[in-house]
Amino acid sequence: MQNEKKSKKFCRDSRTVQTHLVFPQDTNSHNTLYGGKLMSYIDSCAAITALRHTKKTVVTASTDRLNFLAPIPSNHALTLEAFVTGTGKKSMEIFVKVTGEDLFNNQRYLAATCFTTFVVVGDDLPSDYVIPEIKPETREEKLIAQNYQERKNNRLRDLTLEKEFLSDISLTSY
Repeated sequence: MQNEKKSKKFCRDSRTVQTHLVFPQDTNSHNTLYGGKLMSYIDSCAAITALRHTKKTVVTASTDRLNFLAPIPSNHALTLEAFVTGTGKKSMEIFVKVTGEDLFNNQRYLAATCFTTFVVVGDDLPSDYVIPEIKPETREEKLIAQNYQERKNNRLRDLTLEKEFLSDISLTSY
């Protein structure tokens, strides 16, 4: 098998950092960034991370545990930092940290955290393909990666419950 989980990559190899300025048109009636806009930024940043790690076509499988911790006002910057925190055969978990910054006084704050899951797809994917494992280096990377298997097990449990729930959802509008 050509890609058995022999290969490992450092988290830094796939790390993605994006910075955006919050413009008035990106804000809600509270003059803070729309949650949906932040979700779009998170998905984009995580997708780049997944592509960097696998060099394969990837799609978002789930967005889990999106925690909005602090609002990001207009004229603040937001920085997203993402890296792979765990891998399976064809899926990987990516952690995204969002910090806000008041550019006028250099104050930074943790605005949001999120875990996403991406899967490798494609007709040209070898049947023996396995996503490379990760090798965390920093204290933060090790801390987050150490609980990957527990989070994955919880997602699989929730997926089973979700399938049962969805089997009873009507497709008819009233």
